[in-house]
Amino acid sequence: MYRQETIMPYEKGTKTEQVEQMFNNIAPTYDALNHRLSWDIDRSWRRKAILQLAPYQPQRILDIATGTGDFAILAAEMLHPQQLIGADISEGMMQIARRKAASKQLDEIVSFQREDCMRLSYPEGTFDAVTAAFGIRNFADLDAGLREMCRVLRPGGHLSIVELTQPIAFPMRQLFSIYSHTILPVYGRLISKDTSAYSYLTQTIEAFPQGEQMVTILQQAGFSEARFRRLTFGICTMYFATK
Repeated sequence: MYRQETIMPYEKGTKTEQVEQMFNNIAPTYDALNHRLSWDIDRSWRRKAILQLAPYQPQRILDIATGTGDFAILAAEMLHPQQLIGADISEGMMQIARRKAASKQLDEIVSFQREDCMRLSYPEGTFDAVTAAFGIRNFADLDAGLREMCRVLRPGGHLSIVELTQPIAFPMRQLFSIYSHTILPVYGRLISKDTSAYSYLTQTIEAFPQGEQMVTILQQAGFSEARFRRLTFGICTMYFATK
């Protein structure tokens, strides 16, 4: 068990139930907060993660923990797949995602489905690519979730992940700690009205495996050629792997 799996946003229910409740609660303010708290840098992180897949021209893509659909919609615009499915446990988040896709006339290509990412309903080898942006650290069972992502990929398919991480070098590590323990949770509480969500999200960033450790975890889940690249002084990390 990894440390972030033991961190809960609330006091009652399983981790999966609590995470679903949390994202349903913060869905209306999630996008605005994300962009403000990252100074809009999260948009460039998503683009870089999508560009990792561009040389392979995937036609069937699964976006795990899709949330409000920003990554899924941008991937559809940049990669032009035949089909892209965004999967998440939060219907509150996906209601927003569906409206976004419809407003961009992408709803014939991009769809959103409620899924438990530890037990995906799709057959083995369904997708050419699987993506995840800022979501896998909320998994109740990281190993199970990654094995499922590997299972639904076809042989030779690719995984592209972008995740928030704790910087490792001075002084960014110290500055990030101050920011994430003061400004982020206080501002998050004021805007989202959820007293726990943004404190929980900060704790999971600090606890989540990163870098070389995460590469090893990906390999143990069935991926090969796994690699990583730190972005923006290590505030975010991209991972890329092949089945």
